[in-house]
Amino acid sequence: MKAGTTAGTTVVFGEALVDDFATGQVVGGAPFNVARHLAAFMAPSLMVTRIGEDRNGESVRAEFERFAMSQAGLQRDAIEETGRVLVERTAKGHRFVIVPNQAYDYIEREAALKALAGVAPSALYFGTLAQRNERSRGTLQALLGATAPQAMRFLDLNLRDGQVGERTVFHALHAADVAKVNEEELQALFGWYFQLGPNDPPMAADETRSACAGLVQMFGLEALIVTLGHRGSVYFGRDGSAIDTRETPAPPFVIDTVGAGDAFSAIFLLGRMRGWPLALTLARANEFAGAICAVAGAVPRDLNFYDKWVNRWREGTPAPSFTSR
Repeated sequence: MKAGTTAGTTVVFGEALVDDFATGQVVGGAPFNVARHLAAFMAPSLMVTRIGEDRNGESVRAEFERFAMSQAGLQRDAIEETGRVLVERTAKGHRFVIVPNQAYDYIEREAALKALAGVAPSALYFGTLAQRNERSRGTLQALLGATAPQAMRFLDLNLRDGQVGERTVFHALHAADVAKVNEEELQALFGWYFQLGPNDPPMAADETRSACAGLVQMFGLEALIVTLGHRGSVYFGRDGSAIDTRETPAPPFVIDTVGAGDAFSAIFLLGRMRGWPLALTLARANEFAGAICAVAGAVPRDLNFYDKWVNRWREGTPAPSFTSR
């Protein structure tokens, strides 16, 4: 390890943005949500992103400060604006308009590599939205190439309509060690790689498991994790095993499901970093994701929220049961 580096750091690459509601703005972006959770649990992390020199950028910077996050990977763009997602209320619910050509589309390679040189990554988290532009996509490729082989590459697919195509997903899956998808994203993968159309009958449970195992082999993954909302998750390993984590305690109430998947990713990364057993890591990731559904937004406003989880995990409170096949 180089002198002055930070060991065991999770590098988080991608978008930091604001969700623009009619009633106000909320700072978010899946990678940024993950980075904030890791920081709240005092886990060494480095967020690599780019924001504009504007009011929204100030909001993002304020969140870096609130969570005591390193700003070594925070780039500033004098031309492009901080990322924005316009949230419109319709008769069918919320409609999300992801604004093109934002600062996170232009994450600069040399600055990112310079930030990476100051840490010793144990994991590199990335998604797909920040890969929609060639500039940021090339920067991610450079970071992947500069990260030591033993560091885990964690892909949170996070597909958004019209933002990236199958080729980007294909290359991202090949670059990953562990990939996390939700049920809708899994169906998209089945459509691309097993020619399963929207009008085809749904797969039986055994067929779905076989197809997931097929994706693991096709892309040389260590594992594929499929999150199932309140029903838990399933981990498909390279050795053909499958761990079902289903009996997750339900939150006392649900305000919204925004950020639940990001919370799952953060705790999975945290568990790997801290050496938790795999089954325990998955159970804790499920439970924490459920708890985020009981707060407004993707991260809690009150940072004391994290204290009960730290205490609970320190005391070894039993995790929900699971089954392994």
